[in-house]
Amino acid sequence: MKKYSYVGISFVVLIFGIWFFPKIMDRFESDSLKKNTRLNFSKELNFVKLNGEKKKVPDFIFKNQDNLLISNEDFLGKVFVVEFFFTKCPSICIEMNKNMKVLDKEFGDRNDFGIASFSIDPEHDTVQVLKEYAEFINVKSKNWHFLTGALTDIYDLSNTGFNIFSSINPDVAGGFEHQGFFALIDQEGYIRSRDNAMGSPIVYYLGIGDENSEVQGIDMIREDIAKLLSDE
Repeated sequence: MKKYSYVGISFVVLIFGIWFFPKIMDRFESDSLKKNTRLNFSKELNFVKLNGEKKKVPDFIFKNQDNLLISNEDFLGKVFVVEFFFTKCPSICIEMNKNMKVLDKEFGDRNDFGIASFSIDPEHDTVQVLKEYAEFINVKSKNWHFLTGALTDIYDLSNTGFNIFSSINPDVAGGFEHQGFFALIDQEGYIRSRDNAMGSPIVYYLGIGDENSEVQGIDMIREDIAKLLSDE
């Protein structure tokens, strides 16, 4: 009789372990992930390097929402942020520009700060459409430029110049896909970044929320913009 009792107890313990142990491990891994991503980003700003050389913003010239030609030279002497988006975007662009408005509200009145938002749908996003979009999201700063131009030039700037992926894709919502990154550029035109917990540069800041991290991209880039501006 005792033999069967021990077998029964062992069976219950086995079932309990199969069901409960993975949950403990999931919780442990989740907590570990949060600890690893909470404060383990270096706050020291570094240069993004390619083949050992500091990477600069590529040359560009496009029209903004006021029909003015804007080039990379217009941002020299300024700290500025770059994104790639499109006005009909039904997904991440909404959150990206909500976060970009946070930056514009905090720094947009400064003459040494700017934002460059490049449309990856330039055939639709004409100067007039970008003007209406800027008014729709209530952009008040004159330092936030929504830029449009030749599609090949914009995609070359995105995919080759910044290595931020953009593509036409009729199979996804909106017809375009792109990465929700913000790039941070210093007063001399160099792309800047902080390091992650492994000591590698994050290169770009995530412009949308990340549920796996307690430190959000928008929080990091706000700190780093302020640091660059204070280093003048």
